[in-house]
Amino acid sequence: MARAWLWAGPAEEDLSVGGPRLWTLGNRPGWKVVQGIDVNQVRGLGFDATCSLVVLDKQFHPLPVNLEGDSRRNIIMWLDHRAVSQVHRINETQHSVLQYVGGVMSVEMQAPKLLWLKENLRETCWDKAGHFFDLPDFLSWKATGVTARSLCSLVCKWTYSAEKGWDDSFWKTIGLEDFVADNYSKIGNQVLPPGASLGNGLTPEAAKDLGLPAGVAVAASLIDAHAGGLGVIGADVRGHGLSCEGQPVTSRLAVICGTSSCHMGISRDPIFVPGVWGPYFSAMVPGFWLNEGGQSVTGKLIDHMVQGHAAFPELQAKAAARCQSVYAYLNSHLDLIKKAQPVGFLTVDLHVWPDFHGNRSPLADLTLKGMVTGLKLSQDLDDLAILYLATVQAIAFGTRLIIEAMEAAGHSVSTLFLCGGLSKNPLFVQMHADITGMPVILSQEVESVLVGAAILGACASGDFASVQEAMAKMSKVGKVVFPRLEDKRYYDKKYKVFLKLVEHQKEYAAIMKGD
Repeated sequence: MARAWLWAGPAEEDLSVGGPRLWTLGNRPGWKVVQGIDVNQVRGLGFDATCSLVVLDKQFHPLPVNLEGDSRRNIIMWLDHRAVSQVHRINETQHSVLQYVGGVMSVEMQAPKLLWLKENLRETCWDKAGHFFDLPDFLSWKATGVTARSLCSLVCKWTYSAEKGWDDSFWKTIGLEDFVADNYSKIGNQVLPPGASLGNGLTPEAAKDLGLPAGVAVAASLIDAHAGGLGVIGADVRGHGLSCEGQPVTSRLAVICGTSSCHMGISRDPIFVPGVWGPYFSAMVPGFWLNEGGQSVTGKLIDHMVQGHAAFPELQAKAAARCQSVYAYLNSHLDLIKKAQPVGFLTVDLHVWPDFHGNRSPLADLTLKGMVTGLKLSQDLDDLAILYLATVQAIAFGTRLIIEAMEAAGHSVSTLFLCGGLSKNPLFVQMHADITGMPVILSQEVESVLVGAAILGACASGDFASVQEAMAKMSKVGKVVFPRLEDKRYYDKKYKVFLKLVEHQKEYAAIMKGD
């Protein structure tokens, strides 16, 4: 998904009380967004989007990234796993840049996708290509005509170093020496920190499309998850009885949870966590190192499990009759069938390993598969609800596993800050609190990714002197969810089963590969 966020902040507005004015352009025509708004109040524009790969020719026209030659499909989605062979070869090099991606590069990063394009679409795409953009950088170019890349995108997905720049030897080693030869003009040789003002702002053409004045400040962008992290991690937590109130911001972990989940932890000094991306300097919060854990499918996995169940049509009908979402109905159904026990105890005999699309962190194993143990012949609505619960719990156990890996390497985490679509689900939030044993903070502004990108626009417009200042003023605590510590022993036992599942899966794979 791609988004643009407007920032409107008259100089006299007290941001610490009234908060910023934020509008989303989303994928709607600009004129609809600005209806009823004084466009002269719009001071800045920030973009965020998924780290998908956009391919254009030298005249900025789209090129096909598919075997059919359809140039309308010129974007490789972030979760596209076509480059499995390429990423294996890249990891076999054991190049030094890999230490900054947890020791193992993910198939979801850009280098393996670029290598796949060179090896599979040489004539129709690779030889004609003039520009390879991360989607956020493509949007900022579209708005300003400036091809400068965001430090966030290049550091997190392209192996760029904030301190050293590009590493020529890496690209030559993996067979993409083409980029070195042209001084990285196709992938970015002008790099700006997120929030920096781009060029002369909104071009007349883009301004017309969006219904905004030309020249409105446009910021260097962020990846969507990083915008979410920026939008929550700096909130003022005073008055909520939280341990992190007296602790540095490095004690906070931002979890941005939607189709997938990203776990953003920052540190003053670089911390190398096996299987966790980073450390990336200044990729999210300027002056801090970022480690990024993640789960490749979370919201998508929940949808997959629920929609594939035999009782899903019944669920749809009953939810519609109540004018509820299917997940609100499932949550209420779980409360109905739990009787006197805590709702989480319904899964005592049902356990899920959630890596249906491989493991991103901390095992960094693309070959892992999903697992479910404890199934019965019955397929009624009760079974669906409990399978849904077990899936949500499995995702929370995955977060616990990531936190343990980060803490073993040197992080110290005491509080979770959740945002994204799944953070609107109270069961998902409570399970994360219960299973990690940590309080979960939800933002006052539910769409925290919006806040993060608006922070960029506010910095580009000059309303704030720094990203940190904007974070402190624009991020607000909405709700705090505390763990049910009395249930800790139960979740500790389920976590032992969770770890056994992957251990057994690896044993099964070894048996099948043996003689």
